[in-house]
Amino acid sequence: MPVARGFQFAGLHAGIKPWKKDVALIVSEKDCAAAAMLTVNAAKAAPVQDCAARLPASGVRALLINSGNANALTGPEGLEDVKELCAETAKVLDVSPAQVLMASTGVIGQRLPKAKIIAALPRLKAQLKAAPETAAEAILTTDTHIKVASRTVRFGRKEGRLTGICKGSGMIAPSLASTIAVVCTDIALSPAQLEGALREAMDGSFNNLTVDNDMSTNDAVLALANGTLGNAELADDAPELAQFKAQLKSLCVELAKEVAKDGEGATKLLEVKVAGAPTKAVAADVAKAIAGSMLVKAAVFGADPNWGRILATVGARVGSQRYAVDVAQAKVTVQGIDVYDRRPVLEAQQVPADVVALNDANEGPSVPGHQRLRARMRAPEVVIEVDLRSGEGADVAWGCDLSYDYVKLNADYTSLLVPTADGSVSKDDRLTNYSPRFKVTLVTQALSYIARFTGHRVVLKLGRWAMSKDSLRQSIAEDVNLLRAVGMVPIVVHGESPEGSSKGDARSKEMVLNGQTNTELVALLNRNGTAAIGLSGMDASFLKARRVGEPGAEVPRGELLAVNTDVLEMFLSRNYVPVISPVGFTEDGSTVALEDDALAAEIAVAAKASKLVYLAGAPGFLEADVLLPQIHTSVLEQKVAAGVLNANLTRKAQCALSAISRGVERVHVIDARTPHSIIAEFFTDQGIGSLVTQG
Repeated sequence: MPVARGFQFAGLHAGIKPWKKDVALIVSEKDCAAAAMLTVNAAKAAPVQDCAARLPASGVRALLINSGNANALTGPEGLEDVKELCAETAKVLDVSPAQVLMASTGVIGQRLPKAKIIAALPRLKAQLKAAPETAAEAILTTDTHIKVASRTVRFGRKEGRLTGICKGSGMIAPSLASTIAVVCTDIALSPAQLEGALREAMDGSFNNLTVDNDMSTNDAVLALANGTLGNAELADDAPELAQFKAQLKSLCVELAKEVAKDGEGATKLLEVKVAGAPTKAVAADVAKAIAGSMLVKAAVFGADPNWGRILATVGARVGSQRYAVDVAQAKVTVQGIDVYDRRPVLEAQQVPADVVALNDANEGPSVPGHQRLRARMRAPEVVIEVDLRSGEGADVAWGCDLSYDYVKLNADYTSLLVPTADGSVSKDDRLTNYSPRFKVTLVTQALSYIARFTGHRVVLKLGRWAMSKDSLRQSIAEDVNLLRAVGMVPIVVHGESPEGSSKGDARSKEMVLNGQTNTELVALLNRNGTAAIGLSGMDASFLKARRVGEPGAEVPRGELLAVNTDVLEMFLSRNYVPVISPVGFTEDGSTVALEDDALAAEIAVAAKASKLVYLAGAPGFLEADVLLPQIHTSVLEQKVAAGVLNANLTRKAQCALSAISRGVERVHVIDARTPHSIIAEFFTDQGIGSLVTQG
């Protein structure tokens, strides 16, 4: 991931929270322009008040962020604590106190444990490096994973970079910021330009986000621009400034969607698209109302396509705001299937075959369309579209479903984190008695699988979806480390990354596979505590191959001839995790790209792996949108022969059948779009994907 030049990041545990990282530091080697979009909550936390009084500004050098304590509703003393901590940070960094900003998140109403934070500052400085992951981890509260994103902007031959980190899981409401996010860029901008770009980026990103309709006291999106790129001063109408704004907006959209997906207790990302509204503002308002409706969110959790709840929410908003909309004339679509359309079909058009039949009792769609739609709604992302047919306005909102875990988490929140006299928080050990039956069941399930799989080898095939986002790559890295921790032996095979797939000629693709993609995966695994080593066909002729197809083909492909198992066994015996690039080595000394799904199967056979896992852009093997959770090889052969699977899944099915016929016990196809899908599939009875076994 490209990181904005001239910025360094650090994060560590200072003792505010019981054991997780809780203090982050971001430092620029040069003075920065700084701007922020801040919460409109009248009960603003002290660091928000401080930023509001000082930004936009120039000359900023550092940002200190703590989690676990919000420093909100702490009176004048809270502001004094901010000033003191900025001054102490400045002293450690040898800059002016005016050059340091601060942000906080966590429990409301407690003074900051200043002594603990001050004691951590020298360690933070010592750990600074050009990698944002530790800082992204240190700002989390109830989040389940870090949120990091990056973008680039071309300035002639130069490449400007944007790096963003974000936190947010609960207390997320669609009104200015709704989280803590920091965007760093090495592009030179004036404070006014940076603030203007940030303000424009909020609409259609963070301002369109809701988890629970509760706005935090600490919401802030901050931006820092240090000009390390060395670009000339930009005019307000410069095309480069427009490009920067577009990339900033794109980055903020990605982070906002990650917050929605990681909403407290969430199992699904909810995207609501409203069109045909009198104005864009009306469309945005209605979309947010749907995304924030508790009844709609609960229906999404239960995979219930209840259009009545959606239109009831629309009607409530239209009525209360007196919008010029006839709700009965609206059209509602869920996961691409129409569920409500009471207007006559124009020009005698036939109703499409996949339009779900409706009944007047509002008991939901009829079977079999109902079951088909419910199957689609079990995907990790659910899209609701509403056409109001009252104008040209359109907008989108993001939210999440409402699960049992949201209620449990927030019902126990003040018991889970108990504020102490010094401003830190501790864990209430009495929670170990909470729902013991549930905990015993879960632990028993996990331990039985761990005992069964210890010592077994597993090949993980990462495709484009698995590598499409920083957060997904991070969760996979954590899963690989957990597999090693419980005694399993993971081997990683990767395909093209989304960036690599855009490269034109075959040689460029091979270079990206062996260079950028493989190197980044190895680095990520190593940062997460996994001893990883990158391998390709060129390493001691590890993958011997030959060219196939017509000579001079634009994208030649290779056929694998042999796997050098001695090389593989050498690294496995030394507890390395091999990360294998699908590039073979030919007899004439050249390289050729290999089909990655087939390579993963061959590696699984060569390594005598008991499991082969394909992380795909689908929930698993699907027939008519319905997941096949467990399937024998004889049945899978029939599905392939009947052509009921799409091309991508057919290829994986053929590879699965080949691997199992040669000794691999199980093949899993699981959804790469779901964080920690590997752990959920391996260590729970239900699993989340398709499991193929001999039979």
